[in-house]
Amino acid sequence: MERLAEDHRKATEIGRELNSLPFIKKVEPIETNIIIFEIDDKHMSSEDFNSRLVKKDIHIISMGQGKLRMVTHMDYTDNMHDYFLGILKKL
Repeated sequence: MERLAEDHRKATEIGRELNSLPFIKKVEPIETNIIIFEIDDKHMSSEDFNSRLVKKDIHIISMGQGKLRMVTHMDYTDNMHDYFLGILKKL
């Protein structure tokens, strides 16, 4: 449970950062360590978003129809988290 609390905190921080981006249409409520969000295709496609992340060695899952999914877990370190938040701010 302690581990999940840390993962939930990181997921919440990612959700907060995503909500601040103009090309994010919606972030689903974050209840655990899973982040599901939608890209506003008027600004950027989900494919373009994913491509930009892959160039930075960040891989997330596309669910189709502009929805994307990320999961924080025990292999997702504090350094990775800080790096990812920094990349989001630059997109």
